[in-house]
Amino acid sequence: QVQLVESGGGLVQAGGSLRLSCAASGSIFRINAMGWYRQAPGKQRELVAAITSGGSTDYADSVKGRFTISADNAKNTGYLQMNNLKPEDTAVYYCNAGVYASAWHELKTYWGQGTQVTVSS
Repeated sequence: QVQLVESGGGLVQAGGSLRLSCAASGSIFRINAMGWYRQAPGKQRELVAAITSGGSTDYADSVKGRFTISADNAKNTGYLQMNNLKPEDTAVYYCNAGVYASAWHELKTYWGQGTQVTVSS
């Protein structure tokens, strides 16, 4: 079993910055990839950024140039640096990870509980 715990959310003024963290714990041999998703009230969950174990990254068009995804493989922790925040960034942000429990286990996907980000104007 694997648990993902997000932290770093909060209330910030437009133009400010926040750094979200996603700490993975449990039966982890290797994390194949990690992604950040967000969901605003009344809207569907959308991909914000993703990173693979090889370091490849992908971003939603709305956050390119403002957000940066990274990971500390030794600590099984991912990060989302969010700069120049806008009111439309307000949402619950969720961490997602694909995890191998051992070298011979199949890949499984896990979700965190989410952390609230609120950007005021």
